Amino acid sequence: MSGRARHPRSAIIDIGSNSIRLVVYQGPERLPATLFNEKVMAGLGRGLAETGAIEEAALASASVALARFAAVARALEVDRLRTVATAAVRDASNGHELIARAADLGLTVELLSGEDEAMAAGMGVLSAIPDADGIVGDLGGGSLELVRVRHGAVEARASFPFGVLRVAAIRSGGKGALDRAIARALREAGWEGAGAGLPLYLVGGSWRALARLDMYQNSYPLPVLQGYPMSGETIARLMRTVAQMGKSKLRAIPNLGGGRIATLADAGAVLASLLRHLGSETTIVSAFGLREGLLYQALDDETRAQDPLIVAARDEGRRLGRFAEHGDLLDRWIAPLFASEPPALARLRHAACLLADVGWLANPEFRAERGIEVALHGNWVAIDAFGRAMLAQALFTSLGGGGASPDPLARLADPAALEAAINWGYAIRLGQRLSGGVAGPLDRSRLRRDGDRLVLDIDPPVAALYGEAVERRHKALAGALGLSAAT
Repeated sequence: MSGRARHPRSAIIDIGSNSIRLVVYQGPERLPATLFNEKVMAGLGRGLAETGAIEEAALASASVALARFAAVARALEVDRLRTVATAAVRDASNGHELIARAADLGLTVELLSGEDEAMAAGMGVLSAIPDADGIVGDLGGGSLELVRVRHGAVEARASFPFGVLRVAAIRSGGKGALDRAIARALREAGWEGAGAGLPLYLVGGSWRALARLDMYQNSYPLPVLQGYPMSGETIARLMRTVAQMGKSKLRAIPNLGGGRIATLADAGAVLASLLRHLGSETTIVSAFGLREGLLYQALDDETRAQDPLIVAARDEGRRLGRFAEHGDLLDRWIAPLFASEPPALARLRHAACLLADVGWLANPEFRAERGIEVALHGNWVAIDAFGRAMLAQALFTSLGGGGASPDPLARLADPAALEAAINWGYAIRLGQRLSGGVAGPLDRSRLRRDGDRLVLDIDPPVAALYGEAVERRHKALAGALGLSAAT
């Protein structure tokens, strides 16, 4: 069966109040990879608070974008296409015009309610952070959704008219007008203080732009938004920075996104007020939101329960490695050496085993560096910067980098964690050399600790596998563990 037949292509056209985006996905159902991603800043919600209607120029821009996205979806032979619209189209007096124009292009638009938006945003965060426990805030152009997530489920949810394109009109009412409006809305809806002691998970392009600004200011070594934390004090500082820098300096910041600069101050104001009235003290950025939530909602319970990091690592290992089954087998083979490690580390070690062969096509001089690149910059979820550093260290060592910890690993994880990952790397390296990447030799051999010895037992019929190269790697692993090598 071909990869195309195994993994149909699905796509979502998301008609938001600020942008319209087409994303095409292909891969495992639990965490498909993004095959195509494009947005147009149509600004459908611009001026909506004043006029109640979508501006004609925005309608025209949206029509052009939808025509292109429909054509791209056809060209990419998308199997399932879903078109959804949110607050601007929902609230505008002429929203039906855009829906009609989409219909003329063969697109059937689902008009999501505020509750639908909130549910999808909450599910999107749970898709990427299965153990999320807090409040999801999804800031769009036309509305703000709040969602309580806990134990893998969406609980209370609400939608408020504080989209970033509406905020300027509220703030024009004078100092403190926005804060008073948010406080009143949260109080009346029963959300005041609901985030006390809980993180606020941030969804939405304007809040992600704030995080990118913070990364830039701090010279943060990992350009990955997913899971990036910011405190309330950080948000206050960022608001001062935005006010002082001006648009020209902000445009010079890499990856900030010119279309978001105009809304940074308003997005920060909403966030600062939310933290104050919800009672949350910390924020965590989620790169997953409404679109990913819609995909996650469509899955059965068994598929939802799969670990997204392991699913993605297994798929990547199969795609880039030589032997599809080898990663899981390798993990089982080295696991007895690390039986005392907690489950959180065991899953990172499992991911490292699944990705252990990703460097084989690279120039031999750069295989170890390739391992770091895959771990640090891969599109992984359900893993934080600390976990990425451990994964990178394990791959670096397993691919021939030895026991060094190249920058920026030591800035992301502590020495004890990196030492554990180095040991994983040496164990993976031994298993790969012994087996040649196939199942038989691992099935017929075992690693075990015996006092101060690291024993490699090999069934007699295949004892010849223990050659000079295997012996060297056996001794390297034993030395890293403070043991002597024995057979």
